[in-house]
Order: sequence, then C-alpha cells, then structure tokens
Amino acid sequence: MSNEQRQQLNREIIAEFRANGGVVGGQFANMSLLLLTTTGARTGEQRTWPLGYLRDGDRVVIFAANGGRPNKPGWYHNLVANPGATVEVGTESWPVVASIVEGAERKRLWDSELEVAPFLADFQNAVPWEIPVLALTPANGSAAG
Repeated sequence: MSNEQRQQLNREIIAEFRANGGVVGGQFANMSLLLLTTTGARTGEQRTWPLGYLRDGDRVVIFAANGGRPNKPGWYHNLVANPGATVEVGTESWPVVASIVEGAERKRLWDSELEVAPFLADFQNAVPWEIPVLALTPANGSAAG
C-alpha cells in the first residue's frame, strides 16, 4: 500500500470513527481504536491518526509498530518532539501527555497487548529496533474517557 493509499484509508477510518461514536467496521471492527491528534515535529501542523490501544488505569497505551515497516510512524516522531496531544475514544476527547515506557513496565504492557494483538510479534520480527511503547497520561488532571 502506498503512502497516499494509507493516508486515504486513515481519512476514511477517522470519518467513520467520528460519525459512529468511535465504532468502525472492516479490518478494525473488533479492535480498541482511538484517534490521536499530534503536533507535527517539523510542520507544527495538527495531524490525526487512528491507532489501536490498550487501557492501563487512567492511561491509554499505544505501540509504534508502523505495521512492521522499516521506519517508526510519523506520530511517534511528533510525540517525541511535542509530547502534548489529544486522544479521542468513543465520543470523548481529552488532552494527554506522552511518555515512552521502558523496562519491566514496557514488557508488562507489550505482553498484555500481544494477548489481544498477536500480530504485533510479526511486526517486531520485521524490524531491527524495539518497537516503542508509549503511555498517554491525561494532562492537567483531565479524566480519561
């Protein structure tokens, strides 16, 4: 799939997500899906990405697998440069601050996600670097949906 095709698919998923209160069909029908809006590392522009996620208390956790492609996803680079972002889950939206999770906590979250998304192991095997795990913590005491 070309980059333009991926962008078009993302636009369609985002529109369906927002039109249906966070529910989408197709290949993502049975996944926990959120929308993440980041600030571009180079452009400063707002970009929204549909991503699978894992709940961990009041945080949501995302995985920078990029489908096993040889580079980390654009949203990952954006969050490293600008950790403030916005998350949409269902019909709720709230500001978050991203942080990279490492060590035993990363292993716990990774193993937990593999139980529901075993394909992540294939993505990890496709790249020579460890797939980053990021926790999105509600900013300023905002409640996570």
